[in-house]
Amino acid sequence: MHRLPLLAVASALVILTGCKVTVSPSADPSASSHSAHKNSHSSAKATKDPKSRDPKSDAHPAGIGTGPLRLLIEPADGLTTIYKLITGARSSVNLTMYELRDTTAERDLAADASRGVDVRVLLDRHLEKSRNSATYSYLAAHKVHVAWAPSGTTYHQKTLTVDGKTSVIMTLNMVSADYSGTRDFAVIDTGRPDIAAITATFNADFAHKGITPPDGADLVWSPTNSQASILAVINAAHRTLAVENEEMDDSAVTAALEAAAKRGVDVTVVMTADSEWNSAFAALRRAGVHVHTFPDSSSALYIHAKAVVADAGRSGQQVFVGSENFSAASLDENRELGIRTANAAVISAISATIASDYAHA
Repeated sequence: MHRLPLLAVASALVILTGCKVTVSPSADPSASSHSAHKNSHSSAKATKDPKSRDPKSDAHPAGIGTGPLRLLIEPADGLTTIYKLITGARSSVNLTMYELRDTTAERDLAADASRGVDVRVLLDRHLEKSRNSATYSYLAAHKVHVAWAPSGTTYHQKTLTVDGKTSVIMTLNMVSADYSGTRDFAVIDTGRPDIAAITATFNADFAHKGITPPDGADLVWSPTNSQASILAVINAAHRTLAVENEEMDDSAVTAALEAAAKRGVDVTVVMTADSEWNSAFAALRRAGVHVHTFPDSSSALYIHAKAVVADAGRSGQQVFVGSENFSAASLDENRELGIRTANAAVISAISATIASDYAHA
């Protein structure tokens, strides 16, 4: 991926109901990049586009939706809800994170450990060891049980589980330098089957034991079932498909989007421009897909979210949202986690956000 720290130019307004040597916390970088197979960095400082609306004006700090699933939309909602989950932990915190460079989160995790909470953190080392090393050292010095993920596999998953009762399945890395200008989603999940499956997988990964992750109620794991689940969402669409992703580098996904457009589905794709995806964009446009991109600029919203919405507001509507990029590495090799659901509030909010992003790209 090609990543700059960015500031949002727009955020959808959605109103819904229903549905140690003691080391200081790792310094927040002035820039950061995250991808399962490529990384680049820039020291450009984010500056606010004078035409943009303050993203906090559209914030839903408690999340959107009711029942077992709630949605956070970044950058508008911020990390407050996630921080509160960490600081409110009574017995345990499990965190799997591709990249962790957030001093607030690090201090909160350390404070939990100091008051007797069992805090376990699993960090990627296959691609991100150098950027995670300062955080690893800080956490280890503050009685946090921190471990490197198993070698040879990229752990691109971004999941927090607190007290065995609540999980947050994120598209975002916990890197504070990226928060203010990056489109991301986080699903707060309290469904027991999902929590049990996430916890079982974390326990095995933390102990470096092999496991085929359980499906839970609606979980999408890589490399177990990601591509099949994403293709199922795309192939089931009858009227509309709305897509945001950071990468467009999986031929099966691209072909499915083309086929959907050719059978009359109104397909929209919103991404950050990158010449690496130009051939895929050209093929999609030839098939009738509507592709809009934001410039890869410090004044533009950066699309880091990974979501596919099918038939929003209609019978059979569903959404996939998670850590999976549309790449062979992400879908076939990495440890990733997403969720596929028919939750109406989550679908409505993600669909409205993508529509707003499409309009502004």
